[in-house]
Amino acid sequence: MAKRGAALQTRHLRFARPRPSSGVLHCFVLDCSASMLARGQLALAKGLLIALFDRARAERAEVALIAFGGARAELRFGPAVPRWWNERWIEPIGGGGGTPLDAGMRRAAQLLERARRREPVREHHLWLFSDGRVTQWPARPPHADRVRVIDCEAGALRVGRCEAMAQAWSGECLDAHALLA
Repeated sequence: MAKRGAALQTRHLRFARPRPSSGVLHCFVLDCSASMLARGQLALAKGLLIALFDRARAERAEVALIAFGGARAELRFGPAVPRWWNERWIEPIGGGGGTPLDAGMRRAAQLLERARRREPVREHHLWLFSDGRVTQWPARPPHADRVRVIDCEAGALRVGRCEAMAQAWSGECLDAHALLA
């Protein structure tokens, strides 16, 4: 537009800073291993997810859900703005088997990397829901701007791996039971 009818020259070019997109992308990673079934931790995590999805919907934020358990990790939703029927598709997510945290974090890292390329100025938050009963200790996904580990561990004997993982990833650890109170 600056050149009007003249031939295009360098002085006609303008730099337009990209506008930050509204909201953030919340990447939820859910531990669906057998240990999460023991004392109802998976049900607790799913209840928290529904509440967080409802909040994200109200804020028009995008979310993604990766569930890992057994021997695999799979993308169950998104990235997209969640709708009002969140509990209908979160409820049937089952649990059992091992805890392939590495696979879950790899899948989250890939998703966050693609999202960063698509919208580099948007914030990307990673939420890990787990009881910390893992044998693997993957690296922090590099494209996560903020990391929250939701500690779903229950019982008298607590291992405290969620807190240690949050510290190693420069994130924060939140107690799932306290979030419900």
